[in-house]
Amino acid sequence: MDKDVQKYRMVCTLTFGDIYGQIIVWLIVIFLTLASTLALWSSTRQIYALATVGIVLVLTLPFLLFAFVTTLLNHIEFSPIEAPVTSHRTTPRVNPTQKPAQAAS
Repeated sequence: MDKDVQKYRMVCTLTFGDIYGQIIVWLIVIFLTLASTLALWSSTRQIYALATVGIVLVLTLPFLLFAFVTTLLNHIEFSPIEAPVTSHRTTPRVNPTQKPAQAAS
């Protein structure tokens, strides 16, 4: 039964360039929010300024998380690992007194 199970290798091909645009857009949203907060900030409207920041963060974070997760999932690949071909040739035995090759520094 164990011989029928095929093994897979998981490879993630995600690069920084794949999420770079998402980060830039979210930073623009945050800076526009901070600009609107400073515009609303006065002694009588401080609660509106803080509410603006809170609402924008609460509304944009789920979309940002969704964009990151879906981008990551789109870049995960599963490729089957092929079983090594076994041959009936004899493999040369390594002399135990020999040392493995090392790179010269």
